[in-house]
Amino acid sequence: MRRLQPPGRLLTVLVALGLVTTSAAPAAAEVEAGGTRPPESVRLLAKAAADECFAGVGVDYPAGPPCAVGQAKVNQSYVWGLAKAGRKLWFGTGANVLCLKPEGYNVREPILNDDYACEFANSQPARQNPALPANLGDHRPPEVYTYDLTDEQLTERTADVTEASPADAALLRSTAGLRSGAAHRGVVLLAGPSLVAGINLFAFDTFTGNYLGSTNLADYENIRHFAVADGVLYAGVGMGTNGGDAGRVLRWTGDRTNPFAFAVVGDLPTQAADIAAHKGRLYVTTWPKAIVEGAATTADNTADLGSLWMSPPLADGEPGLNPPDATGWTQVWSPAEYEPDPVVRRTYALGGLASYGGYLYWGTMHVPLQATALHVRVYPPKNQQQLQATVENTQRAFVVLRGRDFGDAEETVETLYGESELPAFDPTANNGVGAWETTPTGVTPAHGRSGFGDPYNLYAWKMTVAGGRLYVGTMDFAYIALEGEMPAEPEPGYDPPTFGSDLWSFDVPGRPARAVDKTGFGNPLNQGVRTMVAEGSTLYVGMANPMNLRTDPNSHLGGWELVKVTRR
Repeated sequence: MRRLQPPGRLLTVLVALGLVTTSAAPAAAEVEAGGTRPPESVRLLAKAAADECFAGVGVDYPAGPPCAVGQAKVNQSYVWGLAKAGRKLWFGTGANVLCLKPEGYNVREPILNDDYACEFANSQPARQNPALPANLGDHRPPEVYTYDLTDEQLTERTADVTEASPADAALLRSTAGLRSGAAHRGVVLLAGPSLVAGINLFAFDTFTGNYLGSTNLADYENIRHFAVADGVLYAGVGMGTNGGDAGRVLRWTGDRTNPFAFAVVGDLPTQAADIAAHKGRLYVTTWPKAIVEGAATTADNTADLGSLWMSPPLADGEPGLNPPDATGWTQVWSPAEYEPDPVVRRTYALGGLASYGGYLYWGTMHVPLQATALHVRVYPPKNQQQLQATVENTQRAFVVLRGRDFGDAEETVETLYGESELPAFDPTANNGVGAWETTPTGVTPAHGRSGFGDPYNLYAWKMTVAGGRLYVGTMDFAYIALEGEMPAEPEPGYDPPTFGSDLWSFDVPGRPARAVDKTGFGNPLNQGVRTMVAEGSTLYVGMANPMNLRTDPNSHLGGWELVKVTRR
């Protein structure tokens, strides 16, 4: 059973969000993992630059950089949407993502430490625009880039959008971040949720490089990933506030002359996350339905959970999925099959998935503190000791599973990395006071503990096959949770934690995964492997690094990174 002790910074975050109250140096050319020389080499291709000066919370931003007053700050934190077209990578960014909280978080106080600042309502944009919600006070418009793989040149393309027309510029300014990207049939699409309503899309011609325009799809509220199956491009989206009401799968029916045409081919009860083709069908991982205040949060309605969904066969009827297929999707796995605590399972999100070796692999995601916040709402702690127990027992590292033959008599689902038992809360224990009890999950993990043995590995964020291997990129929360200070001893049953996201590889189906790197590719501030695209046996990786105050060139640096991982 894992015990998370909330240090000062984590407790500060809990308080700032209103959840509780109280009385690099650049990556080296080659990275060694676990003391051995891995069969992959790693090279940093591009890095976010400082773009603002910071002189303190609530202080107007001085001119620069360079900064004669204050310190340099790097707002662009994620390579969020990434696509490859020919010899170019196209990507869009997300700024200060750690500070952008979904609607419903009761943001209270700014967060300021040596690594990052979240000003919330005290930011200069929020003070100049009182209508801007506090949870969006740290928003900055996303940026667009290309990276030429032939001449190894990074080119910013944001001005292609902002100078096209006032409407295009306004749409980009109102985009929370360019969260997804795709390249298909001569068009690059970069898309993300709007701060106002809907999702915003921006299109480029991959042959000429010209900007094709933008649009807002008002019926949808979130978009994370695209996938191509049998020559057709699909996307998963959400509906309602932050996408939390329902989900849809869209088929792109556009072209270079009309890049924003879509048809609905999947109708899901929860918002779509990642999407992949496997054995003649599409599979989608989802995030859970939004939890409304006062709702029966312990009810076991599995349709509301973050789940794995399977499409009808792509070969049925007309080629690919079409509107008549929208209601034919089947739920094939949910966390009710694993997580014993009914409140915690309501917060499980599903992340990366990929087809590999005849199996479909997928993983879970656990937004930091979300399960804690929900448990506090459902079962309010009566004292500090009970609050501590809730924090300790609601933390989860990601689970990795694989399955095949879904819907058939031979259906098989295996838990590869997970737990055989987890804490679950019994509200009737101790005469109604409640107590946490160790409870079987009903599974025996085949290869090891959750999070690949690291309790701070919270997201199985992205999975991609390259060169006959399945790569899994993680989000590692250790640096933030532990305030950059390693514990004296690892938690019982787990390996010592590491700072920086992980990249793991399943080299052969049926065997345990191998750590390619567990150090954020040499930068412990690299919190996550957010996105990946493959070219043969080479991976291009977009990193998430929200440490916006870490701009000293003599130390590890904050801001997004674009990394190349090459098989030797």
